[in-house]
Amino acid sequence: MHVPSTPGLVVLFGSGETSASGSKIFQALAPRLQRPLKFAVLETPAGFELNSAQVAERVADFIRQRLQNEKPTVQVIPARKRGTAFSPDASEIVAPLQTVSAIFLGAGSPTYAARQLKHSLAWQTLLAAHQLGAAVILASAATLAASAHLIPVYEIFKAGEDAHWRDGLGLLEAFGLHVIFVPHWNNAEGGADLDTSRCFIGQRRFEDLLNRLPAGHTLVGIDEHTALVMDWTTHRCEVMGIGSVTIIRDGEAGRTQKTWAARENFAFTELGAYHLPQTHPDIPVSVWAAVQAARAAASETEPVPEAVQRLLAERQTARAAKNWPAADAVREKLSALGWQVKDTAQGPVAERMKV
Repeated sequence: MHVPSTPGLVVLFGSGETSASGSKIFQALAPRLQRPLKFAVLETPAGFELNSAQVAERVADFIRQRLQNEKPTVQVIPARKRGTAFSPDASEIVAPLQTVSAIFLGAGSPTYAARQLKHSLAWQTLLAAHQLGAAVILASAATLAASAHLIPVYEIFKAGEDAHWRDGLGLLEAFGLHVIFVPHWNNAEGGADLDTSRCFIGQRRFEDLLNRLPAGHTLVGIDEHTALVMDWTTHRCEVMGIGSVTIIRDGEAGRTQKTWAARENFAFTELGAYHLPQTHPDIPVSVWAAVQAARAAASETEPVPEAVQRLLAERQTARAAKNWPAADAVREKLSALGWQVKDTAQGPVAERMKV
């Protein structure tokens, strides 16, 4: 299955996705998302909870309120548990994921999320939508679950199991990146009596896990109230929020550790050697075709947003002044929003980029 497009953002919260810092991050990200602005909140990570619908709806309400000027559409996707009426394999439940601008997954159990989503229709649809430009926004349990290998936090921290890794969803595996994400990196809820850093398991148990890290993997620690934003148009990572992001890698020179503070950015190569996939082994051809067709059909009936119209006007002004670099810069902004310009005898026309 050929993958010809630029993927959407990948956003990984260490915590604070519905806090004041999270609000600022969502507001900063909104202009970089495809239009019309449509969010899906995938309920799966908390699907085992009796109140999972309320948990997801609180996140949906937060997005609606914080981005109210953008007038987003936000829908909760109740893909809770396989083998039930609310299964992540149920096409009628998963279908809305096909045409959204961004898919959010948050709190719950990382091991439950990985177990329910692995090879599911919901996850395959998410991967296809991401390849076609939709952002994937993850927090807490979902950040852990997206890893190549995940830390089973509750099993270690609450149930007393020995420190060990479990298979994750491997969100970035198709890009050649074998990454393990650790949210709540600098957690201090345990106070002076209990070390709850490194996602609650503490430094000592974390060091034990680190020594068991499979070869060729990169570990990314994300502080509280902090997000790591991966932009596939610039091939750079950006740190947003109030904390830092730490990367640990094993190489020929031994183990290295680097830290980037808020508002700093770094190249994807800090995560390892990567590539944009020409094929995606985890997306069946039928799922890819369905998502591609749904997004194309949605774009055909889509009006040109005001923001795109303003950029078109800016480009015309720049061209009239023969300021070609400025005109090219506007074209790049339009491209980042998923639009292209066609110059016709009647003037420039904005069209959704075909996927």
